Amino acid sequence: MDALKQGADALFILLGGIMVLAMHAGFAFLELGTVRKKNQVNALVKILVDFSVSTVVYFVVGYGVAYGTSFFVGAEVLAAKNGYELVKFFFLLTFAAAIPAIISGGIAERAKFWPQLIATAVIVGFVYPFFEGIAWNQHFGVQAWIKAFTGDEFHDFAGSVVVHAMGGWIALPAVLLLGARYNRYRKDGQVSAHPPSSIPFLALGAWILIVGWFGFNVMSAQTLDKISGLVAVNSLMAMVGGTLTALLLGKNDPGFVHNGPLAGLVAVCAGSDLMHPFGAMAVGAMAGALFVVMFTWTQNKWKIDDVLGVWPLHGLCGAWGGIAAGIFGLQSLGGLGGVNLTAQLIGTAMGVGWALLGGFAVYGLLKITLGLKLSQEEEYDGADLTVHKISATPDREVSW
Repeated sequence: MDALKQGADALFILLGGIMVLAMHAGFAFLELGTVRKKNQVNALVKILVDFSVSTVVYFVVGYGVAYGTSFFVGAEVLAAKNGYELVKFFFLLTFAAAIPAIISGGIAERAKFWPQLIATAVIVGFVYPFFEGIAWNQHFGVQAWIKAFTGDEFHDFAGSVVVHAMGGWIALPAVLLLGARYNRYRKDGQVSAHPPSSIPFLALGAWILIVGWFGFNVMSAQTLDKISGLVAVNSLMAMVGGTLTALLLGKNDPGFVHNGPLAGLVAVCAGSDLMHPFGAMAVGAMAGALFVVMFTWTQNKWKIDDVLGVWPLHGLCGAWGGIAAGIFGLQSLGGLGGVNLTAQLIGTAMGVGWALLGGFAVYGLLKITLGLKLSQEEEYDGADLTVHKISATPDREVSW
């Protein structure tokens, strides 16, 4: 029976890893559909290469930082328990690699290619797993202190704060240090509109993310005996809550409609194993509203050129999700309990603070040394031709 359970657990978490791996295609197509046509190739290449760099760095360094596990051992050790530790690494890698995929959308259309890969290596190798180890592996006694102080540990079942808020709040310093796209905010006070290049591709990216998210949340149980249908239905309800609110507040705008479900799913991650489905729908609905309002303010009032709105979507909705778990997870609101608001506020604030510190340190140093931004001429030509020497849809064949 032990062998059967070990094999089932390995398969379970492997399928979760594959589903979250598929989400990276969603990140790619969401960005591709949102940016202008001259930056579509760059969107596709960035996500794949960022994932590849993340894999190497997380395997060699990051996973050890978070969990104290080294892979510098013989294959006979790695193959123990049907290779469960290896597929657990694969699953958690797909979470870690989501950080640069999130950041990519914020700095799209004007960021240099190679400095961003260096940032990816540092963030996935140290910045992200440092907090991952605190939240999910009891590092430095932080969780024990929070429990002693509040009565409960900081609870983040599937990463509203550990993954999404971390990615969004690291992206904010990157966006601020990079600066807006040229002529985005004109001297006469007007904002140059850059509508999505392809709503169908944007929608495809959103749908791939939505489907993969059920692996992201449900498989966070990590073993088959801990699987919960409550997590699946809560994810579903938060997704539709976010969609419907974004539809109403976004006035039928397809960009808001397809980001609304993502906002709901970001927010429900932390408490998806605790909330009642009605509570999850409320959390998702509030996240959808938060995204629409804050994306509009960020772009138009504060003139922060966050292309895909990753700070509102992942940063703010992720922080809301961490806090919401301490509200809607309570038994008095139909949840399972075992969580409290004070613990959630402390853990969320720690995650946001660490992300901001890491983001300013990494991107500030890169700006001083290598530079972050394409030149005005390179940006005008587009990242596709500047970096990759080909457009998404070449108009003619070239003879060499």
